[in-house]
Amino acid sequence: MSQASFRLRSFLIGMSVASLTWGASIYLYLSLNSHTDTTTLSDGDKGQSLPYIPLRDISSRNHVLKHFVDGNESKTNGQWKLKFKQLVDDGTMYKNSPALVADLKSKVKVVNGFGSKLNSYSVRNVGKNDMSFGGGLDKGNSNLDMESLGLIKTIEEKKEREQGFKKHAFNALISSRLSYHRNVPDTRHDRCSSIEYPVKLPSASVIICFYNEEFHALVRSIHSVLDRSNTQNLHEVILVDDFSDIDGLNEQLQKYIEKRFPIKVRLYKTPRREGLIRARIFGAKRATGDVLVFLDSHIEANVNWLDPLLARIKQNFTRVVMPLIDIINAETFEYTASPLVKGGFNWGLHFKWDNVPEDSLLHGEDFVKPIQSPAMAGGLFAMDTKYFHDLGEYDSGMDVWGGENIELSIRVWTCGGSLEIVPCSRVGHIFRRRRPYGSSSAGEDSTVKNSVRVAEVWLDEYKEEFYKTKPTARNLDYGDISERKSIRVKLHCKSFKWYLEKIYPQLIEETSEAKSSNNGSKISNNKVPYSPWNERKRNYISQFQINLMGTKFCIQSEHSVTTKNSGLVLAPCQAWNKKQRWSETDRHELVLAELLCLDAGNNKLRISKCHEMMGSQEWKISSKVKYHLLFNN
Repeated sequence: MSQASFRLRSFLIGMSVASLTWGASIYLYLSLNSHTDTTTLSDGDKGQSLPYIPLRDISSRNHVLKHFVDGNESKTNGQWKLKFKQLVDDGTMYKNSPALVADLKSKVKVVNGFGSKLNSYSVRNVGKNDMSFGGGLDKGNSNLDMESLGLIKTIEEKKEREQGFKKHAFNALISSRLSYHRNVPDTRHDRCSSIEYPVKLPSASVIICFYNEEFHALVRSIHSVLDRSNTQNLHEVILVDDFSDIDGLNEQLQKYIEKRFPIKVRLYKTPRREGLIRARIFGAKRATGDVLVFLDSHIEANVNWLDPLLARIKQNFTRVVMPLIDIINAETFEYTASPLVKGGFNWGLHFKWDNVPEDSLLHGEDFVKPIQSPAMAGGLFAMDTKYFHDLGEYDSGMDVWGGENIELSIRVWTCGGSLEIVPCSRVGHIFRRRRPYGSSSAGEDSTVKNSVRVAEVWLDEYKEEFYKTKPTARNLDYGDISERKSIRVKLHCKSFKWYLEKIYPQLIEETSEAKSSNNGSKISNNKVPYSPWNERKRNYISQFQINLMGTKFCIQSEHSVTTKNSGLVLAPCQAWNKKQRWSETDRHELVLAELLCLDAGNNKLRISKCHEMMGSQEWKISSKVKYHLLFNN
């Protein structure tokens, strides 16, 4: 065969092979992308047995075309995007099919990354500046697997979490991932759902004041009020921005309100920083509803929370009523029910929760009846609008925050009104371990100054009990109180002695018990004896050492077991060493020598005072592998 014939034959064979290859490729491409598949693979055929799991479905792509049009890109990049748009200009896009998602969901289990129950949560999956979805992609579906909600996967997420705690004193990363309409457990007593309220109730003006609040927590608060209130009775929602200085917060919120909220939601901004007390007066003067409902800016209203409050005020306008405040964990955002409690305070005028006597909770109806409370926590309550103004509003001489709740509580009771907690009204509140902002602009402790004003106006001769508790407050400049004293005279208010005898005798009883205890143990300065941690009532369920896997070393405290904020070190395992003896409680705390708790706050392991709020002190022990694994967050 000549060389020329060999080359020709090789060329023809090569062309034939290439043609077959291109033909097969084109056939496969057309088969895989055919829009006329006749097999039973539609979303409606969920009950039929499918021959295979489709990898993608076809749906409209009109809502994502904006991602391919960007005038700010370079000319070359813009031309590429335009060409790509033309290539897919059949109006279709592709997504994972429901059948594939369902198949994978049944086979993949997400490991809980931070040890808290999140089965009632839902997730937002939108960008930081995206305001188009508001309620998240799941619309509050409580059946989604949410156990990885707090998992940190990138450096940016770690920074966001740390900045959230620094700015807001709660986990802003989780807050940004939660749906604005997430489902929360209905924590009311079963009898509450069968109670019928009057069709015609007073109209409510909900007032939410905020200063530098985290955007997502604030918006979720507003949505929960709108979602779970009787629209017939919700007259308006007034937002008061107390001169926040987070860049763009007010503008971002205003845009969101215009786009997502009904006209009844209105935003105001104070001309200067006023503090919570005067900001609430500012909001109340702009309200036009029959009843004022004051709420904090990091809450979530529960099912039918508003009507039970309005019904009590309809019966008697001098009632000041409060919802039962459920707990939203500041670190995990877990929503848990609060027990039946009532408000009180000590001689330092610090608010505290008191237990409801067990003998008053003997029958089912006892758990839904209003509970008279000597004091209010202050963040969440409802009050007849006219009565609020006639009674003297708040003491505008107080600064920022603190003490105003005790002052209003004493004033309501002694001047003819009453305070009630309504168990069938539930509102969740993020309980933070600190205030993320300071006191007054002068740097003084506003709580102490405000408390002195309360003592001087309302405690009469009992103010000496306050000064015994706060001796440094005697010489504090508390401002002019003549107007507040004149209100007391004008309203013919009763004495503080009457309040102690009729409303809060427990305060006197506790004082007598403390004095008796002090005398018996010969302790001076009126101090209640210190209760050691090993005498605290805890339910311990197991005890062990924490061993570094594959070694003979165990974790122990760097210093003594009584030293708070002590670090941890590795040392040879010694069963007798109390520095290595950890006890687990039924609250998933790990307590060293039954004294201090293992704490992962601020990304540093240490032992610290047990705060009983889970989060950084809640630990999961996994036994699904050969070794037990211990983790938090």
